[in-house]
Amino acid sequence: MIKAVYLFAMLSFALVSCQTEKNVKKYPATVGDIEFDKTLDDADFKRCGSKQWGHFSFQYYQGAKEFSYKGEKIAITEKLKKENIYSEKKINGYITVRFLVNCEGKTGLFRLQHMSPDLKDTVLDEELENKLLQFTKFLDGWMPKEIKGLKVDYYQYITYKIENGKVSEVLP
Repeated sequence: MIKAVYLFAMLSFALVSCQTEKNVKKYPATVGDIEFDKTLDDADFKRCGSKQWGHFSFQYYQGAKEFSYKGEKIAITEKLKKENIYSEKKINGYITVRFLVNCEGKTGLFRLQHMSPDLKDTVLDEELENKLLQFTKFLDGWMPKEIKGLKVDYYQYITYKIENGKVSEVLP
């Protein structure tokens, strides 16, 4: 009887897991691959591929270093202070820019998400969002990741915490 219950539980879990994976792919707001969009993306940005990996892209936390930027996060924070990017509106929330770093350290496929302080999807200030998106696009210190001796593409993100219209913290 115990074996039958165990078998039933395992089959049920497998069925639910398979159905969940199918559902995830139809929702664009989930974390996953960023598809090329000719209205948003630079046609000259090239993804790297190999016979071993295909066009598979890793996540920022895979490989030896989690944050692969020359000078680490402090360099980005210092550049941001020099740019003096802020909003006249006294808004609070988070602006996240997610993108792909290819095997040459070049970036593309930028996507933006904005959230209120309680992490609800909301537009904070389009002008500020565009300035931070452009700032992120021009960061040029990204380093390629190497996995099993092969330089690979990987997804990276930067979240800007906004307090009273100013960036108070750069995450992760």
